Amino acid sequence: MKRKSLFTVAFLLTGYLLFTACNDQQSGAAQHAQNAETATEQPETHGSEIKPEEVTLTTPLNQEWVSNGKAIYDMKCQSCHKLTDERLVGPGWKGVTRRREPHWIMNMITNVDMMLEKDPEAQKLLEQCLVRMPNQNIAKEDARQILEFMRSNDGVK
Repeated sequence: MKRKSLFTVAFLLTGYLLFTACNDQQSGAAQHAQNAETATEQPETHGSEIKPEEVTLTTPLNQEWVSNGKAIYDMKCQSCHKLTDERLVGPGWKGVTRRREPHWIMNMITNVDMMLEKDPEAQKLLEQCLVRMPNQNIAKEDARQILEFMRSNDGVK
C-alpha cells in the first residue's frame, strides 16, 4: 500500500512540475490548444437550413462585413483552409463563391452536420479531405460576413 501511495505522490508531483514549467513559458501551440479547449466548452449549436431567398448579395461589397469576415476566418477557419486553391485540411477557398451558391456556403458554415447528411457535394468533399469539418458555432450573421470575405477573396469589388 505504501508503494502505491508513494507512486501516486511521485506521479502527481511530476505532473505538477511539468505543468508549471510548461505554463511559465507557454508556447504558441500550447496557447492554441488552450484556446481550442475553451472553444469546445461552449455548447454546440446548429443552425437551421438557410434557403436561397434568405441570402441577398450586394455590389459593392460591404467592407465592414469583409473586415469582420476576415477576423472570423483568422480566428476559426485559417487553421484548415487557405485563401488559395491549395488544400490544407479542408479545401482552399479560392473561387469558392464562383463554384457554390451563397446559401450552400452559409449552410456549410453554420450547419455542417445537416450538409454532410443530405448534400452530395458536401459528402464528396468529406471523401476528398478525409476530415469532417467541425461545428464552429458560427451564427448566421457571422456566416454572411464570412461569405462577404470569401467574395472579396474571389475578386468581387
